[in-house]
Amino acid sequence: MVSMKDVARSAGVSVSTVSNVLNRPDYVSAANRIKVLDAITRLGYVRNNAARQLRDGRTRTVGLVVLNIANPFFIDVIRGVEETLHRAGLSVILCNSDGQPLREESNVEMLEEQQVEGVLISPVDPGSAWLAKLGDRGVPIVLLDSRADGSGQCSVSVDDVLGGRLAASHLLEQGHERLVYVSGPPLLHQVTERREGVLAAMTEAGVPADRLTVIECSELSFGAGCDAGERLLGIRPRPTAVICANDLLALGVLQVMFANGVSVPGDVALVGYDDIDFAAGSAVPLTSVRQPRYELGQTAATLLLHEVDDGPDEHEHQQIVMSPELVVRASSSPAHAGWSRSQSPWSRSQSPWSRSQSPSVRR
Repeated sequence: MVSMKDVARSAGVSVSTVSNVLNRPDYVSAANRIKVLDAITRLGYVRNNAARQLRDGRTRTVGLVVLNIANPFFIDVIRGVEETLHRAGLSVILCNSDGQPLREESNVEMLEEQQVEGVLISPVDPGSAWLAKLGDRGVPIVLLDSRADGSGQCSVSVDDVLGGRLAASHLLEQGHERLVYVSGPPLLHQVTERREGVLAAMTEAGVPADRLTVIECSELSFGAGCDAGERLLGIRPRPTAVICANDLLALGVLQVMFANGVSVPGDVALVGYDDIDFAAGSAVPLTSVRQPRYELGQTAATLLLHEVDDGPDEHEHQQIVMSPELVVRASSSPAHAGWSRSQSPWSRSQSPWSRSQSPSVRR
């Protein structure tokens, strides 16, 4: 392995000069910088960051824990985090909690053992006691896609109540009054807040809350959406519109509707949440509530950098709430637009909507 001494010998300079070129290049003349950099390239020298960390007392790494790395929503969030930290000279250790509290806690314990400079986390439960204790031990934390319970932590989130309200208002304005909300795990505050927004829009429109049926899913995935779609087929009276807690659920529902001859939007309108790239490219382009995914990651990483630089005594915590926006596409055109009742598969005796068995659905 090539050492700093080898570089110094090849460049004809001292070891301290090589060190200065790597760490304090302004201290070195242009001629010596060129000699050292040429030698580094020629010899293939790679600096020993472990030794540098021991000397500086900094690991130059940040931990990032996300709820589900398989969810495309987090890809842009991660990109926003990584690009921001990379420009600041820091690396990212990425962990996936998979929505499991114990795994999340294990991830954060490992990150603390690695002496990361801070933790960005999309928590299962933002109010968990162990997360608060981590902050008490002096580890800078920023909650990502989640709102802090108090003023003692930085957080970056999206107004999910507003997002649910936007989705429901769009459908109610078109005359839909029998709605279904396909939810994820109730432990996740994002899905419960989106439901709150749906109910708020219904109240404002004078539509009774019992016109909303909730199908609860164990996870926010395409497969769970397919299962929800099968359950949706048995609901009576028939719904005219469906709002899903994320786009993966919506795409699963769309798949089942298509397979069973149910037209979207002719028979049922469909709205997702997140506006991932697949939403616009689906068989029926999906209306979705867009979240500023990249900006979420970018802003959270910036807050963490400020907290690391300021120190615990000087830093002022911020709770930033971003606004979502509704992106309207073909999946949510006006109720039964372009369809007569005689044409609709719902009116046929063999329609999936006329099955005698109705699955269990929580209201």
